[in-house]
Amino acid sequence: MFIIFALILSLLIDMLIGELPVKIHPVVIMGSIINFFKKLFIGIKNRISGLLVVLGVYCVVIIILYIIYLIISYNFILLFIIFSILLSSTFSVNMLLKTARDVKDALDEDMGKARQLVSYLVSRDTDELTESFIVSATIESLTENITDSYVAPVFYYFIFGVVILIHPIDNQLFYLLLVPMIYRVSNTLDAMLGYKSDELINIGYFPAKIDDILNFIPSRIAGLFMVVSAYLLNLDAGNAYRIMMRDARKCPSPNSGYTMATAAGALNIQLIKKDTYILGDDNKDITKDDISKAVRLSSVAIGLFTIAIVFLFTLIYVIL
Repeated sequence: MFIIFALILSLLIDMLIGELPVKIHPVVIMGSIINFFKKLFIGIKNRISGLLVVLGVYCVVIIILYIIYLIISYNFILLFIIFSILLSSTFSVNMLLKTARDVKDALDEDMGKARQLVSYLVSRDTDELTESFIVSATIESLTENITDSYVAPVFYYFIFGVVILIHPIDNQLFYLLLVPMIYRVSNTLDAMLGYKSDELINIGYFPAKIDDILNFIPSRIAGLFMVVSAYLLNLDAGNAYRIMMRDARKCPSPNSGYTMATAAGALNIQLIKKDTYILGDDNKDITKDDISKAVRLSSVAIGLFTIAIVFLFTLIYVIL
């Protein structure tokens, strides 16, 4: 049951302690490695540059992680603790929920501060955003990131956990940690390079496509768990499902709309990114209180997904 206990501990670490210090945070280290390979290959003016960056970053991360694994594997308690800490770095529930709450609090005090906080979450210009657009941007960012900040890395952790239950392999705990870590690397590559600017149009192609492929199933699972969460919270679950099926594909990303559209439907609001998409129906005015509702909706979805993963894995373990 190492797999389940490590997942539970890692979630507790994230929720109670939050992010690791910047100097030792794996995602920050990943960013430095990505920048190194970006500078190395960006001069190649075709899409192969992005593939070379991906392969280079993967190789370095695998080597670093394996060295860490070799060091900690001689002591079971040390292995369990460090394994859980590293696993916790592949998701970011605490920061995701806290950032949304911070924007809501800022709206109560200072519109300028709220605009600044939202600028950290979205790529659009926030200088002139009204309160309704700030609320929309916050809910969009919060619900979109449910997938890559928690559901996807835990999904791949679960899938590989089942694989090694069925067919044990040498150094299986290393591979078990490597799978969600590679997901986090892929997501970070997309976050840093996956933009269609003149500079990144070629080098960002493969990182963006890989991230789209890896998030395809988790994003749809996350959307369904949000529908169930809406039902448990007495929100409009029927509308959540209807809007998910109707509007999820309106977003440029093939995946991000599944949680954003579901939230719009559950809250009976519209989420609008100017000149890009409109999700949901204009049934009522969007207000800052909708941020709090979206936080509760997201929290319950994350909790339900965790319970489902623990239950399914335990069931498979008992059967096998």
